[in-house]
Amino acid sequence: MKLLRTIQLDASDSFIFDRAAAPGEWAVSGAFAFLNRDIPALPGKSRAAFRAGFLGLNSLGRSTLVQIVDATEQDHADVIGLLAAQLVGEFGAPDLVSASNAAREEVAFAASLCDHPAGVVVAVTRSVEGGSIREVFRSLRPAAQSPSRAFHFVEVVGGEQDPDEHLDLATLREGTRP
Repeated sequence: MKLLRTIQLDASDSFIFDRAAAPGEWAVSGAFAFLNRDIPALPGKSRAAFRAGFLGLNSLGRSTLVQIVDATEQDHADVIGLLAAQLVGEFGAPDLVSASNAAREEVAFAASLCDHPAGVVVAVTRSVEGGSIREVFRSLRPAAQSPSRAFHFVEVVGGEQDPDEHLDLATLREGTRP
């Protein structure tokens, strides 16, 4: 079994997102956190989290990249329990039973992204189309025996990219949107 863990190749997540996930947290897509929100009206860092952030389950911070890792059945159960607790405590789920059901679905979706070998890195791009959240995932693998730096990764599975979805890191750091 494989699941997703947050990774940091540099410190950029700490200024792109309001709350950055710590490296090594279990992660899910986390698009559910944006349901019933006015996406076009989101301010800079929240909009960046919507566009390109996975949800770290311990901190509820965001990570631009996650890595596919081998996981045990106990890890899987722990991730579901952690997410269920967060759904009740932080997202207003009515009870642990319904939160556990939702967590199972979210973790199953995260696991479905792990059909590549452990070590492959995954990125997400989100948009709103026809009132629904659309996610496109890209899988990246380290270039042959290179250090893990962002410019040493190559895309192995692609998705469409909207030309309007340009993310200006310098502008986000200043707290404004282009």
